[in-house]
Amino acid sequence: MKAMKILVASMLAACSTWAAAQQPIVIKFSHVVANDTPKGLAAEYFKKKAEDYTKGRVKVEVYANSTLYKDKEEMEALQLGAVQMLAPSLAKFGPLGVKEFEMFDLPYIFDNYDQLHKITQGPIGQSILAKLEPKGIRGLGYWDNGFKSFSANTPIKQPSDLKGKKMRIQSSKVLEAQMRALGSLPQVLPFSEVYQALQTGVVDGTENPISNLYTQKMFEVQKHLAMTEHGYLGYAVIVNKKFWDGLPPDVREQLDKAMNESTAFANRIAKHQNDQDLEKVKKSGKTAVYNLTPAEREAFKKALLPVHKEMASRIGPDLLQAVNAELAAPSKKK
Repeated sequence: MKAMKILVASMLAACSTWAAAQQPIVIKFSHVVANDTPKGLAAEYFKKKAEDYTKGRVKVEVYANSTLYKDKEEMEALQLGAVQMLAPSLAKFGPLGVKEFEMFDLPYIFDNYDQLHKITQGPIGQSILAKLEPKGIRGLGYWDNGFKSFSANTPIKQPSDLKGKKMRIQSSKVLEAQMRALGSLPQVLPFSEVYQALQTGVVDGTENPISNLYTQKMFEVQKHLAMTEHGYLGYAVIVNKKFWDGLPPDVREQLDKAMNESTAFANRIAKHQNDQDLEKVKKSGKTAVYNLTPAEREAFKKALLPVHKEMASRIGPDLLQAVNAELAAPSKKK
């Protein structure tokens, strides 16, 4: 009888081990924007590719629109292992102590996507991601959103039009310096609170790629949008390093493949999405869209470029020198 009990117990244990082995590896992927933004669409694309390539061994749960964690909470949640994957905006890493990421916040550092991708898809971008490792974070890639423009309830045609305005920003010393260079009053607010803050007059205006302005309905509470395209907003897709390193090598390889394809997808759709959403903003009739003249754009650049020198010691003069050298070098033919 005792031998029978032992046999049954061992069989039950074996079944339990087998069942556990069949459980999919769950990746909770949290982000703060809407599903129909470039980041939201790319997260869903990654979910599909990851689950397909691993043949169901991995299940990706996407939590959009701050439903799981807000701006200020998500990074700590990742480091503690409460979520496995995030795609925070690049401005989030300065407060974490990796100030090199604030290079991406500098106004007018990139003139176009080609220049941007020379950095994000090259060795400089990879070296910046590697600086996250001591924080328990593994950087998997960069996803574009787009170039930011200023909005407010009064017309914006020249830098002085933003003087004295309370402008919402992400938590970034570079963005603070940018707003002060315009004579504005920078106000740090979580992304999920921006619409209400604009609606109630807590802040007068903000800066966003058009896809964020449209999908978060900020255009409903902003009468004027100036296409300054003065700064870049992108994301770093990151994962808890301990979780990533503990994955079976073949699963990690398939997830890498899914991420590479998702990055190409995200960057392919970003400009298209922003262009589409700009047309929707125009058609709404709620926000007047103003295209700067070349002279007006130069006036904004002249006002904002001194921020590069002001922030050089914080970001790292060697990094800025390397970025400027890379951008000045002729592009290699593919």
